[in-house]
Amino acid sequence: MTASTHLTPKRTALLTIDLQNDFLHKDGAYGRAGQTARAIAALPSRVGPVRDAVRALDGVYISAQFTLVPGPDGEPLIAQHLKTLRPFLGKGDFSPGQWGHTLVDDLAPADFVIEKVAYSAFYQTRLEYIMRAMDIEVLMVGGIVTNGGVASTIRDAHLRSIETILLTDGCAAFSNEVHNATLASLGSVTEQMSCAEAVALLEAHR
Repeated sequence: MTASTHLTPKRTALLTIDLQNDFLHKDGAYGRAGQTARAIAALPSRVGPVRDAVRALDGVYISAQFTLVPGPDGEPLIAQHLKTLRPFLGKGDFSPGQWGHTLVDDLAPADFVIEKVAYSAFYQTRLEYIMRAMDIEVLMVGGIVTNGGVASTIRDAHLRSIETILLTDGCAAFSNEVHNATLASLGSVTEQMSCAEAVALLEAHR
């Protein structure tokens, strides 16, 4: 039995990973550094109809947002491997309360926002508390990057026996090859469908 076969819309949430200004906007941290991809830029318009369909049936939208916690001197507390990979990250980037940390305008506002300090949206966050409080059984998941935060969140959900539906065109990586390879690797731990298929599935429950 898959998540879609017994889906209850009001117990379903859309969860997006890291769709923030600092990742997607041209004036954000990644945009200023020239770190972008066409597939990533297209995500808000693809995911938006899923958000609308979920809300129309009394489900909720949760945005997990990557966070760099500022230290006493304002410099972000950043893992060494990330500092090596992304040396352009500095003061104010992905900082709570700052414009770059916030959800992109095309998807804002979310019903719930969680600060995410690692790849997985479950690691040291209040996501599971929100799910229990809102009686959520199924997560529809999209965001960036497919091989990073999205994959880690999907695998963590699987370990917790939380059912997920991965939106195959509602997530993206910096290369299509990596994106497609990750989808294949996640085939055994999550149901997968396109954003259009997810909307149709939800609307079938009207």
